[in-house]
Amino acid sequence: MNKILTSLLSLGVAASAALAANSAITAVKVANVEDAAVWSNAKFSDVTLYPQTAIEMNDKKANELTENAKAKKAQVAAVYDGKNMALMVKWADGSKDLQSGYASTTYSDGFAVQFAGATAKPQPLPYIGMGSVDRPVVVHLQKANEKVYEPNGNKDVGNQINRQQTGVFGQELAEFDAKVASLAVTDYERIFVGEGFRSLTEVKDGSVKSNSSMVYGTNGWSGILTRPLKDAYVNLSGTVPVSIAVWDGSKMGRNGLKNLSSWIAINLDGQKPNAAMVSDLTTDSKGDATKGKAALEANGCNGCHQMNAADPKSFMAPSLKNVGGYSTAAYLRESILKPSAVVVPGYNRNAHSNTPWYNLEKGKRISTMTDYSHLDKATVEDIVAYLKTLKAEVE
Repeated sequence: MNKILTSLLSLGVAASAALAANSAITAVKVANVEDAAVWSNAKFSDVTLYPQTAIEMNDKKANELTENAKAKKAQVAAVYDGKNMALMVKWADGSKDLQSGYASTTYSDGFAVQFAGATAKPQPLPYIGMGSVDRPVVVHLQKANEKVYEPNGNKDVGNQINRQQTGVFGQELAEFDAKVASLAVTDYERIFVGEGFRSLTEVKDGSVKSNSSMVYGTNGWSGILTRPLKDAYVNLSGTVPVSIAVWDGSKMGRNGLKNLSSWIAINLDGQKPNAAMVSDLTTDSKGDATKGKAALEANGCNGCHQMNAADPKSFMAPSLKNVGGYSTAAYLRESILKPSAVVVPGYNRNAHSNTPWYNLEKGKRISTMTDYSHLDKATVEDIVAYLKTLKAEVE
């Protein structure tokens, strides 16, 4: 796979077709997704990835590095054959950051592709990142890392010591290094499934087969993910909703400190698209954003939520300053009408104990947010329209 990516770097980010960020992407039908030549005819589309800012991290330096983070443009293309689907993601990054061993002081670049596990109903799709109850997601994560020695239960402890403590030099040291390199783990690829609150679990039983890799070039990173159209968790056909995320190691990116897209519609060429889903993912609310801002303030939403970067930080509820970039209109609408449908893991530990984000009632997490289902449809659409305007500028 690395050879395939290396040969494709010459295509460059500039070769990508400049389409609207919320446009549907067409996955070209090919004979074999593993053939590097397929990408020369693939249709690249611009996808905007917004800083994830719902919860501020307890890391002063990381927060300073990302205080005024902007959205990123990535280029995404997809192909599929009778059995597999492959996506290529290209994004600019001024530095090549690799994970060094298992140190907690280094951070790597990386990317992830998320699929909705159940897509029979276009509305509402799962919460991006961890999924929702009865609405699972599958997340493929690839990180850029150096070779990491891992014993893998082979009991070859003689190769675990620091090379400076081997007591050998010259040819013997070269042989030691070669042995360690041969036993090293050179790829960091993980697959997770999630179905709501703190449920993200790594798949280790082999029920999901995939292959992903990253290569750094003059224009930044190129990453490819290949996976089956159908397995125990997904059945990809017609219109496939995906979400893309990238991490920047130079800005201490990890976990929730990343840039991510909203759900994107990918239509498999030659198959009947899911018209309702495409409409849901490519059409914003038709409400009046100006009226929506007034309605939002009248209903006290900004009393708990931070709306813009210039607003005071609030730990009483998730920040919404980029929610319009990585959320669909359908998700925002659901959050207003059914706030307990999706409950996020928790608030910043600096928040006051008297302002929890949810309460437990008979074992079920109930959001402390007011239920606004009493609002008329027009007002809800106006609020959604305003929330969709909350997003960072593109760098």
